[in-house]
Amino acid sequence: MNQLFFSYAFQKEITMVPLLVVLIAIAFKDALEDYRRYLFDKTVNHSLVRIYCSKQKAYIDQHWQDVRVGDFIRLSCNEIIPADVLLLYSSDPRGICYIETANLDGETNLKQRRVGSELTPESFYCRIECENPNNDLGRFRGYMEHSSKVRVGLHNDNLLLRSCTVRNTQTVVGLVVYAGHETKAMKNNSGPRYKQSRLEKRLNRDVLWCVILLFSMCLTAAIGHGLWLQRWTDPIYSVAEQVSPTLAGFYVFWTMIIVLQVLIPISLYVSIEIVKLGQIYFIQNDLALYSEQLDSGIQCRALNITEDLGQIQYLFSDKTGTLTENKMVFQCCTIHGVQYPHTQNGVLFLLSNPQAKEVIPDPELLKKMSCLQATSLCGAEASCLQATSLYGAEASCLQATSLCGAEASLELNSIVDFFLALAVCNSVVVSSSGRPCHTVATPSQAGASRESTQLGPGTDLVRSNVALENPRDPTADVLTDMGNREEGLGAVGAPNVGTEPLRVSSLEDPAFCHSGPTAANEQLIYEAESPDELALVHAARAYNCTLRGRSGDELAVELPGATSRLHVSLLHVLPFDCTRRRMSVVVRHPLTGRLVLYTKGADSVIMELSEHPDVPAGEGYVNIREQTQNHLDVYARDGLRTLCIAQRVLEEDDYRAWQKGQLLAETSIENREELLLESAQRLETNLTLLGATGIVDRLQEEVPETIEALQRAGIKVWVLTGDKQETAVNIACACKLLGPDDQILIANCGMARLLNADWLSSPLPAAAVGGFVLVIDGRTLEWALQDELKGGFLELSRQCKAVLCCRSTPLQKSQVVQLVRSQLSVMTLAIGDGANDVSMIQVADVGIGISGQEGMQAVMSSDFAISRFKHLRKLLLVHGHWCYSRLANMILYFFYKNVMYVNLLFWYQFISGFSGSVMTNSWILILFNLLFTSVPPLVYGVLDRHTPADTLMERPELYSSRPSTKVYGSSTFWLTIMDAFYQSLVCFFIPYMAYAGSDVGVLAFGSPVNASALLIILLHQIIESHTLMWMHIAVLVGSGVLYFVFTLLFSVWCVTCSPPTNPLGVETLTISQPLFYLVCALTTVTALLPRYHALSAENPGLEPDDQLVGS
Repeated sequence: MNQLFFSYAFQKEITMVPLLVVLIAIAFKDALEDYRRYLFDKTVNHSLVRIYCSKQKAYIDQHWQDVRVGDFIRLSCNEIIPADVLLLYSSDPRGICYIETANLDGETNLKQRRVGSELTPESFYCRIECENPNNDLGRFRGYMEHSSKVRVGLHNDNLLLRSCTVRNTQTVVGLVVYAGHETKAMKNNSGPRYKQSRLEKRLNRDVLWCVILLFSMCLTAAIGHGLWLQRWTDPIYSVAEQVSPTLAGFYVFWTMIIVLQVLIPISLYVSIEIVKLGQIYFIQNDLALYSEQLDSGIQCRALNITEDLGQIQYLFSDKTGTLTENKMVFQCCTIHGVQYPHTQNGVLFLLSNPQAKEVIPDPELLKKMSCLQATSLCGAEASCLQATSLYGAEASCLQATSLCGAEASLELNSIVDFFLALAVCNSVVVSSSGRPCHTVATPSQAGASRESTQLGPGTDLVRSNVALENPRDPTADVLTDMGNREEGLGAVGAPNVGTEPLRVSSLEDPAFCHSGPTAANEQLIYEAESPDELALVHAARAYNCTLRGRSGDELAVELPGATSRLHVSLLHVLPFDCTRRRMSVVVRHPLTGRLVLYTKGADSVIMELSEHPDVPAGEGYVNIREQTQNHLDVYARDGLRTLCIAQRVLEEDDYRAWQKGQLLAETSIENREELLLESAQRLETNLTLLGATGIVDRLQEEVPETIEALQRAGIKVWVLTGDKQETAVNIACACKLLGPDDQILIANCGMARLLNADWLSSPLPAAAVGGFVLVIDGRTLEWALQDELKGGFLELSRQCKAVLCCRSTPLQKSQVVQLVRSQLSVMTLAIGDGANDVSMIQVADVGIGISGQEGMQAVMSSDFAISRFKHLRKLLLVHGHWCYSRLANMILYFFYKNVMYVNLLFWYQFISGFSGSVMTNSWILILFNLLFTSVPPLVYGVLDRHTPADTLMERPELYSSRPSTKVYGSSTFWLTIMDAFYQSLVCFFIPYMAYAGSDVGVLAFGSPVNASALLIILLHQIIESHTLMWMHIAVLVGSGVLYFVFTLLFSVWCVTCSPPTNPLGVETLTISQPLFYLVCALTTVTALLPRYHALSAENPGLEPDDQLVGS
């Protein structure tokens, strides 16, 4: 605008200086980032991969950037996958490929992927239809239609995602379905997280007020200039050309826009970014936020909301892995209604920090298990277990001389099935130091036509052409019948298991691709996706139910009493999900050959599904369920995580019918998740309860102290967990969320109707001591979140000291956070460690992820990542307090100095006919805010400390002692503006009156005004500062010295640098006069005196710990 003829305020070259400085700085920063990104992209794009060439009939090396959808690529072990690839071939004989997904979700444990249909590029004549590219890493829907019109469903287990690494598999071949920016990894790469902090929203509103103020001042100058021209026939100040007063006022309006543009703090936004980078640097280098045990420090993933850490009012926390270690250790169990307390495990947990594999068997349970290994087991004189077992007349030939009768037989069968379920109902990958992965080979690979296992002396179960020495042994008929039934039975997603229901092998069986020792005491390594699975597999191994190997369709296990390994056919896996809250596997029982569904999951779900089992349930089964429920309640009160184990014996025809429906669901693209859920629910019904487990999860260190400090700081803590009510309450007491004097309000599903009662909206009676804590379960929470009830629920929650949401789903967690955030207009923080906490973390104002045992999904979705919950204390109470206080005061200071200096130019218009002229040379005017007063606020915003760190940690109440509206709100903003107006009046009119009547020139008059303004602005910051460091003092002194050195050199050297004025010798002459120093001193003291007295009155008597210290 300054380039226009009618608004020539400064030299055209001078006005370009600030713009060029800002543009060059931004361009330099962006160029560095772009160049760094270019180098990284070049490295990735030029990585080599082997792509099949149809012309050469061979695989040739190509760059990643040349990969296209439809290409066949071949990958080797330890090679990174360049695109989303449909697995068509694996060198593993079972069609399995192991991948590591650490680059996607941070999990280092291996995942299995399997071939859907084994094909080669030469034999590929199929059509693939799949969903559009999306960012869901856990879902892939589609189907492959062969030339015979047969469709095969495709799902996530068949897809190799970009950025994953192939492990333990020599060669894989796949077809590219998504490439480039359409891959799921790229779809999830949205760049740095950006959230607008509450402080920035407030800043934007106040900038609008500055715009209004600017237009008001410019309009005043325009009107004043028009009136000036009308009143004076020959005014001293006038425009060069003869124009009407109205047009002259119009010109002055735009000239004043240029002169007073500094009033809009555009540079403030750049300064804020610089200050936040400095704050983040000090946060990330704080050794108190570093975990030496995990070798992990804090990560600041969102760069622009550091100040929000100092305004948190509600904190929502997960329990498992967030408040606790998430290192599960098997503690106790109940089987067939009988409790096995494992007392020695409890003692070990109290005295040390045991690992998941450190399980001490319960003596009573071990005694019963030893019956399976007795010498007389399955002997000729011993009778078989009767038809009262869960498998009817086709009972297994397990003998127990110490357990007699039908009830003892049922209990023994339940024990065996319980631990067999723990061993096989999981996704654990087995390895050892001698072999990276234990796998199960097919019969042809094993090289054996007849393999047997001995359950005891004198008995062999043969998997083909059964011929027992005792022809009257009913087991022969049982096995023969099983072999006949299994003919032609296959499984969706698994190869046909054929006609051999029982595969067994000796300890030296080459079917286990294992080069190390095979002794029973071999050091196996289990890799699990969740700590619960790991603890349960180790618990089963403690009772000699050992998982030895795994393939896509078979498991190798050892059972007590068996001298060799059993191969268990794995027919189908229904993985765990947050909706069903359970996992199931369909296997062929290694002893009876029957189809069995094993299910483990949340006790509330399994107890409901096992209410009406398939087998006839008499009074004994009802008592077993009642006893199990009583034991679960005890476990929950002890703070243990509980899981129930159940089974269902399937008929062959029923399973085949279910398979057809499952196949339709798997090959569907539309509503695939809903169809799969319905299919799983059809199978997981009428279960028979086997027992339950209690797993202990130790609290993290300093969790009680952290929660207590946060509550003292005025932050309301809510715990949202999937555990049952008793477990959550016990943990809440242990971590001091519940105090000894607090009163608990329990709302369960039977009380949902009360949420709309009159007492809900009425205030709670005052507690004699302590406060109220609301405990609400998932079903009641579902009611409470309905539109007509959420108001009452929110009002009740506001009156409580804390809220504990039990049995809550991930969706409910995010809904609760969203409800509190939107309805109460409060600052919320959510913290969690698992994938089920991602939605809650993303909804909150500030999301914090904990890098724990459940991968990195929460960390990758968070704004900040910490390794321990205790770090939250210093992050909020110290760094959050400092960051907010620094930025709030820095923003106010920017508004102050801009308004103060701009008003000097505005007051000058009253004595210059509102002509748009200024009383200083253009270079001083341009550089005043750009150079002389720009650096001190940056140092102030990074290093100032309102209160020492030790004091903030010891006195958490200081966190909320200065609410956000008191530090930076409407009142403080307008008080700052008024103070700036006052100081500008003093700074202008004291020199004006001192030089009134003299022959001083315009530039000579502006010299003491500028010098006084600089001293006032710099000393004002000293008054506002709470900590004066040597760096801060050096910057303040350096700014003042730089100003005077520049003005003196400019006055000596420059002749025509600022036309039409000539500053040569003006500054040197003015500074040599005593009046200059007298005016500067009087002006500075008069201007700062009210501010100094106001701050003194605001803090009349600081305690020693609150006094400002220098360091």
